[in-house]
Amino acid sequence: MTDALPVVPNPAQGRASRRKRLGPVLANVALVAVLLFVLFPIVWLVQMSLRPDEDILGYQLLFTPTLVHYTSLNESKFLHSFLNSVVSSCLSTAVALVIGTPAAYVLSRWRLKSRRKIAMWILSTRMAPQITFTIPFFLFFRLVGLSDTVWGLALIYLTFNLALVIWMMRSFFDAVPRALEEAAWLDGCGIWNAFLRITLPLTAPGLAAVAVLCFIFSWNDFFYALILTRTNAMTAPVAIINFMQYEGWEWGKMAAGGTLVMLPVVLFTVLVRKWLVSGLMAGSVKD
Repeated sequence: MTDALPVVPNPAQGRASRRKRLGPVLANVALVAVLLFVLFPIVWLVQMSLRPDEDILGYQLLFTPTLVHYTSLNESKFLHSFLNSVVSSCLSTAVALVIGTPAAYVLSRWRLKSRRKIAMWILSTRMAPQITFTIPFFLFFRLVGLSDTVWGLALIYLTFNLALVIWMMRSFFDAVPRALEEAAWLDGCGIWNAFLRITLPLTAPGLAAVAVLCFIFSWNDFFYALILTRTNAMTAPVAIINFMQYEGWEWGKMAAGGTLVMLPVVLFTVLVRKWLVSGLMAGSVKD
């Protein structure tokens, strides 16, 4: 009876096994590094808003936090500007979704050869720089009395968000099989009943993603809010600039205002996070 031959380890298999174990570790380390890099400015802004004035630009990790910068924002009428941002952004986003979603559905189901050209023409309205439309908008708003009004700002944001809604939602509707709507028609549903009960719920992730993008674009606008408003309809991003004065920059108020401006976008994104990721990943189909 012969002895069993000893098993000689394969160096190549050992190296492959080590690489296989090391790969996820390196991936996690890289992910944490990127996350820290992205979150560092946000954390720095928040901690600056909580520092006292005498240590506003300090870098020590241990300090006594204070809310004096947030309470002082009310004295500078920042909360009024914050409310203007909320109203104009929410209003423009809601109206853009109400008008643009049915328009995107019609454009998706419309059996015409020129529908792609129409969709491209709609998208082209966002390609021109903002300054191109500044003078026409300014003259028109002064003529009809919409200058320095929240309704005027919402109308401006609507003109740009509407194209985004139509273009993106058309792709999501293209991904929904027509057979589902045809089955609903056979069961007695009309065109719009099938749209509301069948197609629209299936595109809820895309609707959430588009709503977040529209809200962010409206909320972060600085150019039109600076040109078309004075005092009554001033938005939060413009109000923060008032803290930069000749006597010096009020770093505490700027940090507190920036934190409050960032907060609604974060909350809105967290509320729709279930649909946001799937909405951004879906809808990529070709005609």
